[in-house]
Order: sequence, then structure tokens, then C-alpha cells
Amino acid sequence: MSYDLLILLFLIAALAGFIDSIAGGGGLLTVPALLAVGLPPASALATNKLQSCGGSFSASLYFIRQHMVDLKQQKWAIVFAFVGSAIGTLSVMRIQADFLKLLLPILTISVGFYFLLSPTIGENDRNSRLSLIQFALIPAFGIGFYDGFFGPGAGSFYALAYITLAGFNLTKATAHTKVLNFTSNLASLLFFIIGGEVIWSIGLVMLVGQFIGARLGAKMVIAKGRKLIRPMLITVSTLMSIKLIYENFF
Repeated sequence: MSYDLLILLFLIAALAGFIDSIAGGGGLLTVPALLAVGLPPASALATNKLQSCGGSFSASLYFIRQHMVDLKQQKWAIVFAFVGSAIGTLSVMRIQADFLKLLLPILTISVGFYFLLSPTIGENDRNSRLSLIQFALIPAFGIGFYDGFFGPGAGSFYALAYITLAGFNLTKATAHTKVLNFTSNLASLLFFIIGGEVIWSIGLVMLVGQFIGARLGAKMVIAKGRKLIRPMLITVSTLMSIKLIYENFF
């Protein structure tokens, strides 16, 4: 691959990392870019998981260092997100995920409308509706499975779960989302590596771009809070829905 294309992929990954650390949906940019440069679909998905790990790790590390995430408190959510993603990745290697392409626009539109029609959502912490282990067993495992099985929109689903079920404010939910995002990305990546699908030369270049973009995005989350996150979530959910509807029906 030419240096010009590698530089372009680096820049796309940096932008995707910035967006992903705030609202999720960075895969909207990176997966089409990887397909456009000629990677087979399986290799594109596997390489995307590698570069996504760079962004989600960068954002997670920043939020942890800023004491926005308590890893001990979230240990079971991390464990079950990892297990769910591993099972999801093994499943997608054997099962066609076409039906999710039809379901996903409905889910992403619902997330976007939820934040659009709830202007005060995530403004303050609220009482949790689930215990730590219940949160781990249900949303963390379920969304982890989805992330390994299919992936697009997982960050938005994690954030919505943290807000509605764990009672977190939007900024805190975003910080915790990146930790689970990294967990499920890593689990999925490990199985793609075993399957020999990762294109390392491309993935590592994009991983560096993701790392830089995600660090900048994480800083913006802390600086701007929900004033930035809420409109970004609505915008990303809308764009993702439009893209998926177009791909499915046109």
C-alpha cells in the first residue's frame, strides 16, 4: 500500500477516534475506508477492531487517570463485557449477521430520538436501577455480545445503559463506556488474530491515529461535558441510521 493511502487512513482513524471517544460511531468512517482500499470484509472488520483498540484504550486510560472511572467497582461489568464479546465474535464466525443490518437502524434511530426528546437526560446522577452484578450480567454482557457479533453503535448503547440503568450522568457514562468499549474490542480482536484476519501494517498505523484522536476527544468530554456529548450522540445516531437504511434498501 502506498504511503499516501496510509497517511489518509491515519487521518481518518484520528478523526474517528476523536468522534468515538465522545459519542461512538467511529466505525462509520474506518470500516468503509478499509473496504475502499481493497480489504476483504473479514479483514476490514478484524483490522478495524485492532485500530479501535487504540482509540478506546487511549480514552479509557485518560478517564481512569482523571479518576472518572473506578475499575474495582466496574470489574464485573468488564469481565462480562469481555465474555459477551468473545461469544459474539465466535458466533459471527458461524452465523450470518444480515438480520442485524435490518434491526440496527431502528435501534440507532431510537437512541437518537431518546436523547433528542430528553433534553435533561444525563444531567445529574440518579439512583441506579440495577446492582453492579445485575448491570454486568444484563447490559454489559448483552452489549458486549453485540459488539463482538456486529459492532456499530455499541458505544451509544453502552452510554444509554449507564444513564438509564446505572443512573450515571452523561459525562460519567461516556467515561465508563470507553472502558467497556475497549474490553469488548480487545476480546473480539483476540479471536480475529487467532483467525489470521488482521492486516497488521494498516491496523497499527491507524491505531496510532486512533490513540491521538481519542485522547483529544476525551479531553473535550471533560472540558465540555454534556453540552458536547448530547448533540454528538444525536448526530452520530442519525448519520448511522441514514447510512444503514441506505445500505439496506437502496
